[in-house]
Amino acid sequence: MKSLWFSAHAMLGVLAVVFAPSLQGLAVFVFFSAITICAGHSVGMHRLLIHRSFDTSPWLERMLVWLGVLVGMAGPLGMIRAHDMRDWHQRQRICPPHPSHGAGFWKDFWWQVHCVFLLESPPLFVVEDRIADDPFYQWLERWWMLQQLPLVLCLWLVGGIDLVFWGVSLRIAVSLFGHWMVGHFAHRKGHQAWVIDGLPVQGYNLPGLGLLTFGENWHGNHHAFPHSARLGLHPGQSDPGWWFIQGLAAVGLARNVAGPESKAAREGLRRLE
Repeated sequence: MKSLWFSAHAMLGVLAVVFAPSLQGLAVFVFFSAITICAGHSVGMHRLLIHRSFDTSPWLERMLVWLGVLVGMAGPLGMIRAHDMRDWHQRQRICPPHPSHGAGFWKDFWWQVHCVFLLESPPLFVVEDRIADDPFYQWLERWWMLQQLPLVLCLWLVGGIDLVFWGVSLRIAVSLFGHWMVGHFAHRKGHQAWVIDGLPVQGYNLPGLGLLTFGENWHGNHHAFPHSARLGLHPGQSDPGWWFIQGLAAVGLARNVAGPESKAAREGLRRLE
């Protein structure tokens, strides 16, 4: 199902670019990609739901998580479990090449986008009751693929099937491919201001991609301070996701916003520069 989902949207997205090129389609693709990736995935799913780096009202949290589901990666519970499983592997003495992105470029792409990594004796991850027992999150988890339908209908009414392919299929395919690419390179090499001694997998920053990835490229900083709502920690490190959270805080919609100093440093954390 995972492979078919990506492949189908990738094929339809290519058809849109090749056979129905338009400035309107490009604008729709850029607009909805920015909203779903920045407000949805980076802020709603990653920094809020998974890491609890700030607090907000239940209605806003659910809206941001819903936007994150529209990225097309998984439901909220699936995202939490996948993230926790990867982090658990990367904290072990030996980490397999799948969760460490240790394989070559195309092999890692095939594994991450088209395959499912299963363990014979997996660790037990317990999602907190506030999330696991939430009827809305349970509904999103069960029907996460169908969350595209309201957007499909709106785009169909505005611009027909061509706009649907641009704003839904191409967006999902590029978002999933981009998410994998950032994960692949951010666990292999790049700028490194921090290292965590004793761990086989380190995080690296990917300079120059802050605006394009909404701050998710500062993965070395994130490994050092996973609780922090701010990922771009140093001068010149653009972090639109952090700017969005600052905007929410300015109007009273975000509170208890965590920074690097909000918790004790991780064991083995060492500054390189």
